[in-house]
Amino acid sequence: MRRREFIAAIGFAAAWPPAALAQPERMRHLGVLMPAAADDPDIQADAAAFVEGLGRLGWTDGRNVRIDIRWSGSNPTGISKSAVELAALAPDAILTAGAAAIELLLQATRTVPIVFVNVADPVGAGFVDSLSQPGGNATGFIQFEYSLSAKWLELLKQIAPGVTRAAILRDPSISAGIGQFAVIQSVAPSLGVDVSSISINVRDAAEIERAVAAFARSSNGGLILSASSLAVRHRDLVIALAARHKLPAVYSRRLFIASGGLISYGADFTDQYRLAAGYVDRILKGEKPQDLPVQAPTKYQLALNLKTAKALGLEIAPALLARADEVIE
Repeated sequence: MRRREFIAAIGFAAAWPPAALAQPERMRHLGVLMPAAADDPDIQADAAAFVEGLGRLGWTDGRNVRIDIRWSGSNPTGISKSAVELAALAPDAILTAGAAAIELLLQATRTVPIVFVNVADPVGAGFVDSLSQPGGNATGFIQFEYSLSAKWLELLKQIAPGVTRAAILRDPSISAGIGQFAVIQSVAPSLGVDVSSISINVRDAAEIERAVAAFARSSNGGLILSASSLAVRHRDLVIALAARHKLPAVYSRRLFIASGGLISYGADFTDQYRLAAGYVDRILKGEKPQDLPVQAPTKYQLALNLKTAKALGLEIAPALLARADEVIE
């Protein structure tokens, strides 16, 4: 190009505003698989926290990112259908929650980056190679460290000192169900609570109802609903059974207390959704899931339902009330 033509070209370009010369930003595509009902207010709050977290990082739905949310319900058939649908869309990343959902997503795709929250044991379940080096197309945030399980039994004794027997409701088919029960068993003798042979499988609603009724025939009993996707699915049933049989019960999530449960201690999962937005942001900017370590929770919540305590005839110690992050009256 001759000098005169080169100068003319520069002048022509300078006449256009920068926005006109810039390449249009590519719309990114995110999938969100929520293994819950669309009208569940607690899970809606979690999804809103994720979208809010994305917004703080510069991602706005409809402007530079398109978000497809699938509310699958907690039934495995619904979760599987939604997982297959989202994987087929080949989004830039998928957010999901719970072991059941991540397992089905990994069956549907080994290429789409996945960020998970609220998964108890991703290594034991085979979702990642290790916490520090996930290795595949998934990473995220674990539900808790196993040592937390001991806290549930301690809280049961604190809120109901007369408890000498505790039934542990768990999913024995997953590594998390085994690990949580093992930790609870290890601390039970020092607390004077018998949990040695009292384990209730949470896979079937009818079995839960029969087993809790049989357990309640003897006195001084309490319940611990350990963490799993099945615990969330059957939470209304377990809460109702605890109330019917006058059994103090400890749960792993605040949403159980909002539904009428007695006491819970566990990670702040809404905070995990905000943190997950940060991982999605990094993936959208080019980082790979295998390079993002799986993280443990940094924020925990203790929640109490005073109405439920009153119905059970329990008097909450002032020290326990003072420690609570949330008290529902």
